[in-house]
Amino acid sequence: MCRKPHKQPGQRLRLSLQVSVVGLGFGIDATTALRAGRQGFLFAVASIVGTLALGLLLGRWMRIDRKTSFLISGGTAICGGSAIAALTPVIRAGERQVSVALGVVFLLNSVALFLFPVIGHMSRLTQGQFGLWSAIAIHDTSSVVGAASRYGPEALQIATTVKLARALWIIPLSLLAAIIFNRRGGAASADRTPDKAAPAGEGRVRFKIPYFIGLFVLAILFNSWVPLPAVSRLMVGGAHAGLTLTLFLIGSGLSRQVLKQTGVKPMVQGVIVWVMIAAGTLWAIMAFGQ
Repeated sequence: MCRKPHKQPGQRLRLSLQVSVVGLGFGIDATTALRAGRQGFLFAVASIVGTLALGLLLGRWMRIDRKTSFLISGGTAICGGSAIAALTPVIRAGERQVSVALGVVFLLNSVALFLFPVIGHMSRLTQGQFGLWSAIAIHDTSSVVGAASRYGPEALQIATTVKLARALWIIPLSLLAAIIFNRRGGAASADRTPDKAAPAGEGRVRFKIPYFIGLFVLAILFNSWVPLPAVSRLMVGGAHAGLTLTLFLIGSGLSRQVLKQTGVKPMVQGVIVWVMIAAGTLWAIMAFGQ
């Protein structure tokens, strides 16, 4: 008698990430987020495209693992751990790749939480300017809320709404990742050495929309059109708990041995991309106003 194989730990973590990402959709109101997103739309487009381009170019130049580089770039461009969680099952990233990307993002989040309010006061940013800047340049929503709450109530309101609108960019980024990585032959085609020729037709894209992205959109629409705040709070609370637990389990794999094997290049990539996007958006906000 043949037994059905059990899911590997990595598959369970990937499923947990997918479920948690869907649950986060119940905390986003489509109308409010899209309205708030108009305020920082141009900044969002420029910063996301610029961050991804810079991050991927740096990763290729520094010869960083392709998936690790994409996770770091995507997490920096949009919303840190949540973006990494959404991208992980799409590009089929391994636990070590996810651990390294999370380590980079979480470390920079901790720095931003304390550093941004200081820079904001030194630069004499208004609360509106700081709210917009922190929503664009800080990775995770939790750190954005923490930094903005220290700056003032107006900064907190603007930062929260703009960050939620920015989180919607997870959807097109995930679709882009599916196009880039989901080719015939899967990950093997991405890691093939030059001396191994690809079989005929392997370069074709087998495009599939990740099912949990569709569920994420449905969760946003449900939260926007069906007034059940108790259900939404329950779903979002469960999603945050699941996401925190899953990311902790993945992050626990970020040992000294893993960092030694990976090297300091991913951290250098993350720092350079983050500093460039933070400095660039700060200059733009100060130069052209909110």
